[in-house]
Amino acid sequence: MADLEQTFEALVAEARETALLQTTADALEWDERTGMPPQAGEYRAEQVTLLRGMIHRRRTTEQLGERLAALANWERAADPHSDVGATIRWMQEDYRRDCRLPQQLVEALSRATVRGQQRWDEARRADDFGKFLPALEEIVRLKREAAAALARPGQSLYDALLDEYEPGAKAAELSRVFAELRVELVRLVDELRGAPHQPQVSILERSYPIEGQRRLSWMAAEAVGFDFSRGRLDETSHPFCTSLGPDDCRILTRYERNWFSGGLFGTLHEAGHGLYDQGLRGEWYGLPPGTFVSLGIHESQSRMWENLVGRSRAFWSYFYPRLGEVFPEVVDDVSLDDFHHAVNVVRPSLIRVEADEATYNLHIIVRFELEQRLLEGELEARDLPEAWNAAYATTIGITPPSDADGVLQDVHWSAGLIGYFPTYTLGNLYAAQLFEAAAGQLGDLDAMFARGEFAPLLQWLRQNIHRHGRCFTPAELIEKATGKSPESGPLIQSLRQRYAPLYGIG
Repeated sequence: MADLEQTFEALVAEARETALLQTTADALEWDERTGMPPQAGEYRAEQVTLLRGMIHRRRTTEQLGERLAALANWERAADPHSDVGATIRWMQEDYRRDCRLPQQLVEALSRATVRGQQRWDEARRADDFGKFLPALEEIVRLKREAAAALARPGQSLYDALLDEYEPGAKAAELSRVFAELRVELVRLVDELRGAPHQPQVSILERSYPIEGQRRLSWMAAEAVGFDFSRGRLDETSHPFCTSLGPDDCRILTRYERNWFSGGLFGTLHEAGHGLYDQGLRGEWYGLPPGTFVSLGIHESQSRMWENLVGRSRAFWSYFYPRLGEVFPEVVDDVSLDDFHHAVNVVRPSLIRVEADEATYNLHIIVRFELEQRLLEGELEARDLPEAWNAAYATTIGITPPSDADGVLQDVHWSAGLIGYFPTYTLGNLYAAQLFEAAAGQLGDLDAMFARGEFAPLLQWLRQNIHRHGRCFTPAELIEKATGKSPESGPLIQSLRQRYAPLYGIG
């Protein structure tokens, strides 16, 4: 028994050291996306590649495998949902997965994706897909190799990559769910297009000075509970959130002077991610109990605060006076009702991160279908712009006028994140189900939000989602929190409940 206790302590100490290296690499990548000089790109790629290579070697040592094997039947690990049991279970799974990836491939992918993000940024600014194409072709080739190495017998290449982001998810099942969702969303969007009450979108297109948007975003993130003593808010070309330690969470957004929603709702979205990271147990940082369980669950937190909270009438009952204080000359002739309707506009749009709730998942479905074809070799990288535009015309009813607003709008493929996109829609499904359960247990959430009381919802999420880390699978966690298996009904229901009174539909 004492020997196994010591083995476990050694395992934990080694994982904590690996986390130090991991967060050091993450810090370099955060800096790359926020303030790195343009000419520093090549050297930064080598820095990150060195660290990622060191991390992979640590995660695949023979000694680590021996320790995990020794602990496999330890009585303290018998409960797979306990902190010890989850640590051993998930570290065993991660070890097996990591060992299937050759060291040389890991380093090649790291180098290619750091460079790829730099090329993507240049190509998007220049609206020139050709500048990005060589980097993308290399990344796709390497991800195909990685998928082939990771795939278990009978597993598709796409599922092998998807498993990293949403453990246990299957593309075939997601395709079925997404097909059903598409039908419901298209029906809803068609109803809203013909509805008698339409929002005054021009309210959001007025001139909102960037400095004021920064102040308001900071106020909104703080209001919902983001702890600025343990995090910060910055700006970048593509919003994201990353944690560089248990008390160092970085959220990033972007602002446009003549499009108010992008900055504020981007901040609420990333703050939702940050609240999850800040709610994980710091004493287990770098280990499964202190790590998020999946990107779908992570996305459920961001989408909940962005949409189910941030676009609610109750939120704006509390926050609209603050908007008026920051932009008195911009919105002095706009009523609360008109502003609330405007931020709930539903219309086909080009940019995913600025899409309304009703059409957002259609953007995800396009990407999900394209990247499967890309990975399986049915679609080549050079043909992506044409395929993208055709899919947008068919699915969303709009054709991008440029690649910058089309195939180049997302950073994900340049970062090698193939298999990531469907977790956004899963997050929307999870968020609606969790919010419904929270409201059932906490009572009148709208009344709380109208008073500026967001802590009850945050504490409910801390108790039911954040503190568990990876002690449960995503499906187990949803069922534990809501009493039901994951389902799509609550999302459609929540959308109809919000839009019906605004648009005057039945």
